[in-house]
Amino acid sequence: MNRLADAVTIRAQSSTPKIDRLLIVRLSSMGDILHALPAATALRNTFPEATLGWVIEERWAELLCTLPTPRSGPRSPQRPLVDRIHAVDTKTWRHALFSTQTWERIAATLSDLRAGEYQVAVDLQGAARSAIIARWSGAATIYGAAQARENVASMFYTHQVIVRGANVVEQNIAIAEAVARQPLNVTEAQLPNDPNAKCSLDKEGIRDFVLLSPGAGWGAKQWPAERYGSVAGTLGEAGIPVLVNFGPGEEDLARKVESSSGNRARVISTNLTQLIALTRRTRLFIGGDSGPMHLAAALRVPVVAIFGPTDPARNGPFGTRNIVLRGASSITSHKRRSEPDPGLLEITPEQVIDAAKQLLGKCCV
Repeated sequence: MNRLADAVTIRAQSSTPKIDRLLIVRLSSMGDILHALPAATALRNTFPEATLGWVIEERWAELLCTLPTPRSGPRSPQRPLVDRIHAVDTKTWRHALFSTQTWERIAATLSDLRAGEYQVAVDLQGAARSAIIARWSGAATIYGAAQARENVASMFYTHQVIVRGANVVEQNIAIAEAVARQPLNVTEAQLPNDPNAKCSLDKEGIRDFVLLSPGAGWGAKQWPAERYGSVAGTLGEAGIPVLVNFGPGEEDLARKVESSSGNRARVISTNLTQLIALTRRTRLFIGGDSGPMHLAAALRVPVVAIFGPTDPARNGPFGTRNIVLRGASSITSHKRRSEPDPGLLEITPEQVIDAAKQLLGKCCV
């Protein structure tokens, strides 16, 4: 392992390098993968003929490929960005590290990854496990942030990139620019398009609605369900359909929003493929710092973002019309507390409704 990696800055150089086989490593989570998509899309546009692979946790693979579509082969609307998906399950591996079956699966994954014969690997996660996977790929050149999230990760890179920008999307783009050796144009991220999911929404007449997503990764980021219900009730009274989306384990939360709205909101559960199709036809998204919020931003849907302990300068909606609400007393912290952040509770339903009016147009509310 070469520990004396080259530090590189973002600058235009004389020519774009020739890269035929390029690997992206961004394992999880939903929001972080979506933060990586603009950089990956820019690399795809820069190297349109290259074989582009991506290492991703199995549970998030639908962000790259619809469920029934093969994970490798010619690109299509169902898998528009990458040529090969290398799905892993590191959580299961860690929990059964001494199992023979675990090591067989790791060996099979490593064999599949090395079969890609990647020239360049780009670690957009900055963790020890993602950097090790990038090294395992066999790529001779490995890019990553000089100040990685986990310091040990940078030891595995041959090129350490000094990133710029406050938002993590901008930081990922800086790494992509180092790979391309030129400034990159940021276009809308390429996400799978499933005709069956679209057809299902058409049959149900689901269109022209506001999407609420009350869930959050942990309690400190979660605005109260009753307040979401109040917002949904006001929008419903104005004749705007409101859907409440929820993820695994969040059904009770969504039902509480529904009942608090005076049943003016409708609860809807989707897999990731369906959620992408649903979000594409959303007029406005309202929710906290979560994967669904970053999905809405990636699809250029207007967003009312309700922030508490996480920093909107780093994690806020990027590339779309948005209004971010954050209480004055909120302090940036990633401690996974179960109680709502006190600053988050300073945000009132009236403030959220006013923000919705601005993004929808006052005549609509």
